[in-house]
Amino acid sequence: MKQLKIANIPGDGIGKEVVPAAVKVLEAVSNIHGGLRFNFTDFPYSSEYYLKHGEMMPEDDIARLSEFDGIFLGAVGNVKLVPDHISLWGLLIKIRREFEQTINIRPAKVIKGVQSKLANPKDFDLIVVRENSEGEYSEVGGRIFRNEDEIAIQNNIFSRKGTERAMRFAFDLAKGRRKHVTSATKSNGIVHSMPFWDEVFKEISMDYPDIETDSQHIDALAAFFVSHPEKFDVIVASNLFGDILTDLGAAIMGSVGIAPAANINVNGKYPSMFEPVHGSAPDIIGKGIANPIGQIWTAKLMLDHFGEEEIGTALLDVIESVTNNGIMTPDVGGKHKTEEVTNEIIKRLKSRG
Repeated sequence: MKQLKIANIPGDGIGKEVVPAAVKVLEAVSNIHGGLRFNFTDFPYSSEYYLKHGEMMPEDDIARLSEFDGIFLGAVGNVKLVPDHISLWGLLIKIRREFEQTINIRPAKVIKGVQSKLANPKDFDLIVVRENSEGEYSEVGGRIFRNEDEIAIQNNIFSRKGTERAMRFAFDLAKGRRKHVTSATKSNGIVHSMPFWDEVFKEISMDYPDIETDSQHIDALAAFFVSHPEKFDVIVASNLFGDILTDLGAAIMGSVGIAPAANINVNGKYPSMFEPVHGSAPDIIGKGIANPIGQIWTAKLMLDHFGEEEIGTALLDVIESVTNNGIMTPDVGGKHKTEEVTNEIIKRLKSRG
């Protein structure tokens, strides 16, 4: 039997509602498929934890988390309690950086029964591979002077190692999909890092002669996400560009509440982390209407990561069968509660056997 140790971090807001829902689904998956078992350990890291302890998580708990096979994260952030730059850098980004989770992947596709924001979505099915460790989100920079002389400097860091790693991941992913990779660039406006990005992309593409490629400036690419999303397969992007594109991808699906993500450690030294795209949604906390699908689809990405693609595909099929029958939360036009959607997914998983 495959035993997987998972660190469970519900985090803030609706994370405390959708993570338990997804855990119930994964436990049902384990019961159905006898060769797979999840062992969850809960951790209380959150903005509320910060108010009590002055830190989002204990410094030495990074070593404890490293002992797990994976990390299942809910939502991070509550600006009413803790500024975002503290909550994110003290937990989410801290884990990403400490555990060398250098790749972020976020799929977006038409989900049966969910009304896309597009008039004609044409069954788009794409995935963005985002470089997750450097680029525009580097910590290099600072501020000097005061008042009208104040200057803020933010340095973008693009290493050949990090850039190649993200691109090779994207090309390898495309092999099992529709064999097409699009590069997100802006070399007509960003004169050093983006021409470098383009050069590396061209070099890496030579190692994958069976994969078709194209390169799009980020502004045009964002427009094409809206006008022709069906033309895309795998998109590789820098940290900032990937972040923006994936929120747009969630929007054209119909709701950020259904969008999943994974932060991947590619060298096997540390666990990867799986989290939905949505935030803590303070406006709906405690109402029982948080959409669990983003977290449950994230569970599907975790299954894929551990080599259980067949089970993951079955789970996504069940999710779509539920949404196609109109069993959805209000954010995507339904009238059902979090628990009702979750229970229906579990019921249909069990009926499939």
